[in-house]
Amino acid sequence: MKELLMTIVSELVEDKSSIEVIEDEPNEEGIITFHLNVAPSDMGRVIGKQGRIAKAIRIVMRAKAAKEGKKIMVEIEDKEPA
Repeated sequence: MKELLMTIVSELVEDKSSIEVIEDEPNEEGIITFHLNVAPSDMGRVIGKQGRIAKAIRIVMRAKAAKEGKKIMVEIEDKEPA
């Protein structure tokens, strides 16, 4: 699952080295949360106009998870400047 998310996002962003995906353990409802961190300059590319790209990413990820009998959630965050 993590690899699929990395593959999708790497095609969208300019700064591929800034992509970071953190996978949480399943919560009490069995939902696995993926925290996607990208550079602030790439946030627009990942979110898209009116959130369309972010929504599409979440749909693809949920479809893959459903095939595996899992429940997931994808949170998109920007990396804080160091």
